[in-house]
Amino acid sequence: MSFFEELKRRNVVKVAVLYAVASWLVLQVVDVLSSLLPVPEWTGSLVFVLLVASFLPVLIFSWVYELTPEGLKREREVDRSQSVTHETGRKINALIVALLVLTIAVVAVDRLIPETQPEVEIADANVAGQSGTIDPSAAVSVESLLAPDNSVAVLPFVNMSSDAEQEYFSDGLSEELLNLLARVPELRVAARTSSFSLKGQNLQISQVGDILNVAHVLEGSVRKSGDRVRITVQLIHAEDGYHMWSEIYDRTLEDIFAIQDEIANEVVAQLKIELLGGAPKVEETDPEAYTLVLQARHADYLGTAEGRQQAVALYQQALSIDPDYAAALTGLARAYISQAGRAGRPVDEGSILAREAATKALLVDPDNAAAHAALGRIADYYDGDLAAAARHMERALALDPGDPEIRRSAANFAMSLGRLNEAIELLNYAIARDPVNSKAHQNLALAYMLTGQMDRAIASFRTALALRPSTEVLHGQMGRALLLKGEPEAALAAIQQEPSDWKLFELPLVYYTLGRVDESDAVLAELIKKYEKEAAFNIAAIYAYRSQRDEAFNWLNRAVMEKDTGLSEIVCDPLFSSLHDDARWQSFLERIGRSPSQLETIEFNVTLPGSRNP
Repeated sequence: MSFFEELKRRNVVKVAVLYAVASWLVLQVVDVLSSLLPVPEWTGSLVFVLLVASFLPVLIFSWVYELTPEGLKREREVDRSQSVTHETGRKINALIVALLVLTIAVVAVDRLIPETQPEVEIADANVAGQSGTIDPSAAVSVESLLAPDNSVAVLPFVNMSSDAEQEYFSDGLSEELLNLLARVPELRVAARTSSFSLKGQNLQISQVGDILNVAHVLEGSVRKSGDRVRITVQLIHAEDGYHMWSEIYDRTLEDIFAIQDEIANEVVAQLKIELLGGAPKVEETDPEAYTLVLQARHADYLGTAEGRQQAVALYQQALSIDPDYAAALTGLARAYISQAGRAGRPVDEGSILAREAATKALLVDPDNAAAHAALGRIADYYDGDLAAAARHMERALALDPGDPEIRRSAANFAMSLGRLNEAIELLNYAIARDPVNSKAHQNLALAYMLTGQMDRAIASFRTALALRPSTEVLHGQMGRALLLKGEPEAALAAIQQEPSDWKLFELPLVYYTLGRVDESDAVLAELIKKYEKEAAFNIAAIYAYRSQRDEAFNWLNRAVMEKDTGLSEIVCDPLFSSLHDDARWQSFLERIGRSPSQLETIEFNVTLPGSRNP
């Protein structure tokens, strides 16, 4: 008997065919599961290598062993006259056919499953009362259906350090690179909130490009150990996954700023961007101060009172190392403003500290957009100097129109001037370029609520909650919109989900509407006891809503004394509608510089790229 005939007799050939068909089935299953589960991109390649490596051992095994009625035996131990290889061959043939049918079925099912992209709840700002689940790229693609060649997204770098708590460093480095590239006017860079919303989703690069509407993606990893950092970075063409450039930096923290500059310059060079001015440079400081600022931002993004408190402490530590570190100064100013606005710090104290930090930042860097925006908010909320606020806001937008925080601040200022349509246009502009920014959707919801568009407001609040469910105040504000729409029961259900004391501002309103006056009084008394100084404006609003005019004006006067930031919202706040026909109303607005004639004199003109003048 020839060697080939012996291979056939021992079913080695059929085992080879069976193994090939089974391997094909395994690879098809892995391919389907990879599209449904968060597995690494190299999973399919690893399975293929293992299958190839196992092929020869399987054939050797089938040559050496034979399946008998008593079980596996070495072929040389089996009497040829007792061999049942022909029966085993028939079973293998049947198994091959079955696996082929199963493989074809898996392939067919895979073809029937539509390709999906991660979705996010986005409210349609152009259709009143409607919201739905749409691809975020639909919002980004307002300007163009095709990603511009000069567009890039910076994904959060992967933390490869042994300490999981070092993630603040990889995230912070990614954000620093994003901000650095965003300062190149010729580049269109996806906003941080949009890029970071894809963190940990294990998407294909082409999916990232479609979602963020960018032609290129910058991704990488960071390994930090002591003062050593190893940064791997690569620039990828989103459409075809082509690696345009990659580099590994293995240096000390002393070189972290030079590394960022090199990466930004290489991205600009690879995208063939012709700079009209010089390439932007990262702000250099002591490496320890730099890492403290990254930690502070990480804490501040939590959106909690504890996070803001931790951020303040970390910014202060950074400034104790480098007192002239502008990024730490502006970050500290923002944190102080947030604390003052959320009863985390007395308004006087928070505003004074924020002004000191922002003013010093401008002394260090006169063209610091974030510092101008902070001073604009202070002038509006604390000083009541709307003309100064307008100058600072216009300057901030001119210096950095791409900063989402600056755009939101400008929109809030427009609301404080009573120019709600302008505010809505600014916020829609911001959301079109940063569709998963929860704060922008929250501000848009407030603007809609102030214009009486409650369905739109509720839809935008739901979007903000879907994007960031743990954010304080959102459930309470959603409840107020439902209350003003005339749905007090639904409002109560929403407010009861509020995790913070903000529910104390909303429950007296909804209890009063439901006829539960004693409960309204009890919660109002608790609010006054806990936040008498910090919440004078909110207390006045509750009394105004309950048509208790004298008490409302008394608390408004206290709000002026306490420099309550809520006064910036009074012009359009519907809770004060019961006071509009009171003779004291207009004189009060004039006293705080917000009567209609006074507001008309404030010049606030903003021209945004790709948008008409609001």
